[in-house]
Amino acid sequence: MLARDLSVPGARRSAWLNSLFVDHALLRLGWRNWGVVESGHLYRSNHPTPWQLEQAVRRYGIRTVINLRGHREACGSDALGRQAAAALGLEHIDAPLESRGAPHKDRVLRLAGIFARMNGPALIHCKSGADRTGLAAGIWLLTRGGTVDQALDQLSLRFGHVAAARTGILDAFFRSYAAFTKRQGGKPFLDWVREDYSEDALRASFRSTPWADRLVDGVLRRE
Repeated sequence: MLARDLSVPGARRSAWLNSLFVDHALLRLGWRNWGVVESGHLYRSNHPTPWQLEQAVRRYGIRTVINLRGHREACGSDALGRQAAAALGLEHIDAPLESRGAPHKDRVLRLAGIFARMNGPALIHCKSGADRTGLAAGIWLLTRGGTVDQALDQLSLRFGHVAAARTGILDAFFRSYAAFTKRQGGKPFLDWVREDYSEDALRASFRSTPWADRLVDGVLRRE
């Protein structure tokens, strides 16, 4: 178990070792997976190291960090990120999302509420910045008058997202909204989530491709 207090002797070293070699931050040192969702308002990345977070604050004026992984007790990246956010005076918000399951209605609505009241600019991140981060970025765009195509662009191979794998259920979530509006006429995204979206129906209708699942889960070992 990692020490929560990184001032404890040896705790910071243990957190770094865990982050680099257990949480795969070593791979993220050279692969930032940075993206601009809406300039001056929302940015996206994989889980930032403390100095990457500091760079984002200096360059983009980040004031809020939204952690889409949620609080992880035995994760060095989590501990280091929280300490860095506190040292930089940032608001740090946990808003966990799913990467391989139908997005939970209450979590989508909670994230939309966070977006509405947060101090921007904000940075959203998960582990790799490919799936949950793309989902959150798409939610942001749809609540800001964007289109489903723009939301789907946030779930692209450019960010490492593989739509044919189980992670493709996130694409299906946005497409189910597009299909509804085509049948029923225009309806605001969040109203659709509240009143019409069915997690069970989405799960039942989605099928992934075995080779893509092996790639994402076995080779890339995505969270």
